[in-house]
Amino acid sequence: MLPQTDANPADRSVLIVEDSENSAAMLEIALSSIPGVRLLIANSAVDAWHTLSGGAAVHAVVTDLNMPRMDGFELIRRIRESGRFDATPIVVVSADTDPDTPERIAQFGISAFFAKPFSPAEVRRKLEQLLNATTQDAATR
Repeated sequence: MLPQTDANPADRSVLIVEDSENSAAMLEIALSSIPGVRLLIANSAVDAWHTLSGGAAVHAVVTDLNMPRMDGFELIRRIRESGRFDATPIVVVSADTDPDTPERIAQFGISAFFAKPFSPAEVRRKLEQLLNATTQDAATR
């Protein structure tokens, strides 16, 4: 996994976790237009967890749910239980059609859920709102 843009210390890092190259590319294109955002791409939840547990500064996570080896549910559970990322915004973009999925992931404090096929512009808008709210919250502390 490599940073997708040049970064400076003030950048907000967003980790995209997506095993579909097409979906990852759509998200990368849409999210790269958010000012001050540095994108990290992981093609599996296992890679994402290694990045997060390795000390990477991540300000938001955009993840799929259905991935091999470790699914998005397990990744989200680990993120929330880590303590370090318990307030990090998590946006789920998934083709999961189980009607219980939204309720299941809501238990982990997910910030937003988008069903595939998704609107990259809507995901971008929501993520930008979440990042700006997080930045404002940090500034008021």
